[in-house]
Amino acid sequence: MKTMKKLAAALLALTMAMSLAACGGAKEEVKTQSDLAYVQDKGTLVVGITEFEPMDYQDASGSWIGFDADMAKAFAKSLGVDVEFQIIDWDNKVLELDGKTIDVVWNGMTLTDEVTSAMACSNAYCNNAQVVIVPSAKADQYQDVESVKALAFAVETGSAGKEQVDALGASYTEVADQATALLEVSSGTADAAVIDSLMAAAMVGEGTSYANLTYTVGLNSEEYGVGFRKGSDLAEKLNEFFKASYADGTMAKTAETYSVQAALIKQ
Repeated sequence: MKTMKKLAAALLALTMAMSLAACGGAKEEVKTQSDLAYVQDKGTLVVGITEFEPMDYQDASGSWIGFDADMAKAFAKSLGVDVEFQIIDWDNKVLELDGKTIDVVWNGMTLTDEVTSAMACSNAYCNNAQVVIVPSAKADQYQDVESVKALAFAVETGSAGKEQVDALGASYTEVADQATALLEVSSGTADAAVIDSLMAAAMVGEGTSYANLTYTVGLNSEEYGVGFRKGSDLAEKLNEFFKASYADGTMAKTAETYSVQAALIKQ
């Protein structure tokens, strides 16, 4: 009887050991898929954007164009995948990334401390600034920071422009994107807006959609970067792509198409 009990105990111990070994082996086989492999496996790079000329906007046929859009297309091609553009709520960009509804935020994104702590970011590729937009007829009244503090602003939710207006201590209304902020000023429902200088150069003033608006005060200087999920290996892959594109002149050529060549940062 004792012999049978010992044999049963030995078999039980062996079974448990084999089970633990199997579980251990299964855990060892589970590997975290890299972002690059994930994108290449599904065959599509999903790019989170807002309407933002000259970086991301639609042409007459509804196709997305702009400096960022064209560079995103070229990057996706270098990875061997298709590109898909998806409009996002700018304030939820990190949630969109982490939830994998998008793979990258590529939309004239300012490299703030908040952004760089929440995303894996590329090297800076363009210089920018936040500027105050006002009706052209009133521009002479708003030529310095003090003069604009009493204005009621329209600002994009979660944007660098909103941060600057917060710093001014001015009142503001949050809107979906910078294009809507311009519309608010043009229609008279806001006194002013704060948007990116690159967008201002393309969108306001003589010969643009908003000939009745102009930009006056510059509030800061900043740099654009591209954001991926925290820890993503795609950030370094994009840095390599930027470096090669800058060296062979294609980045400059694309920038010239959208008149942003003066803002390019050497890679």
